[in-house]
Amino acid sequence: MIACLFAFGLPALAQPDVELTDKEKAYQDSIAAINAENEQNSASREVYNEGISLFEKKDFKAAIGKFTEAIKIDPEFRDAYYNKGVAELEARQYKAASATFTDLITKEKSAKVLFQRARVYQSLNDYGKAEYDYSDAIKLDPKNEKIAYNFGTLKFLQKDYDAAIKLFDQAIASKSDFGFAYNDRGSCHRMKKEYQKAVEDYEKAMRFNPKSAFILNNIGSVKRKLNDHNGAITAYNRAISIDANYYLAHNNRGSALFENGKYDDAMKDFNKAISIKADYAPAYNNRGSVKFKNEDYEGAIKDFDKAIELDPNYANAYVNRGIAKERARDEGGACEDWEKARELGSEVAKSYHSTNCQ
Repeated sequence: MIACLFAFGLPALAQPDVELTDKEKAYQDSIAAINAENEQNSASREVYNEGISLFEKKDFKAAIGKFTEAIKIDPEFRDAYYNKGVAELEARQYKAASATFTDLITKEKSAKVLFQRARVYQSLNDYGKAEYDYSDAIKLDPKNEKIAYNFGTLKFLQKDYDAAIKLFDQAIASKSDFGFAYNDRGSCHRMKKEYQKAVEDYEKAMRFNPKSAFILNNIGSVKRKLNDHNGAITAYNRAISIDANYYLAHNNRGSALFENGKYDDAMKDFNKAISIKADYAPAYNNRGSVKFKNEDYEGAIKDFDKAIELDPNYANAYVNRGIAKERARDEGGACEDWEKARELGSEVAKSYHSTNCQ
């Protein structure tokens, strides 16, 4: 009888070295590379998500740090570049944002990246570069209302109102309820003295932004241009009912009341505007005008002094202070003020100076 042998206690046999083929080596290398890449992606994504969370909390500086860290881990992480640039823009780190978007454009020349870099250049008042990027962005994405709208605001700042109107038209064609585009197109019409068109656009803007005090303020200002002072006051009243601390509406309602000869009510509005924003030069100038009407020339001069202190290039304040000084029997001081206002380009000052100071 042959005994059965069991291998449980036998020593393991040594495995001979196996020579891998080139194909098998390449496969192993690719698996190792994939594992390393997955590990890198996981680490960079984790830091990136922390940056997104900080961005949503408006902690832009901390978010920038996280996005920078994500880029160091993965230099090809395009979303990290993009959001780092946006965070830098929000933090007003414009030069850093420009550099970030420029780096990203070497990897991805897309409409959204060009748009963001254009916003950076616009913030830096580099209108030439901003226009170049907006032009490229709108070619790549012509139906993007945000690109058309921002490009329109750039044209408005350049005082090219016709070009701005066309771009706001384009934005509205892509988004028919784009209230801000209607508002800004209205402002273009106002600058062109097309006041009725401006009112129509502002009123359209209000349909889509019914709680917007600044649009109502714009309506009031155009109605003043149309000599509809009661309509203007109604618009300012509505603006103030929405935002009781909207100093522009208080100041502008005061101006409409002043033009209607309601000086005491105007004074209340100018005082309110100053109490809300103590460094708003026009409110001091306007309050000085009320004091002048009330024959308080010294009080008027003090307000005009304050307006000029806040804005040394405020030509109208120099004109008005000159008139008040003349009434206070300070002819020399009046002529000095009119001369200064004349240097600042005031035609009214030129007339006063020519008539009274030769």
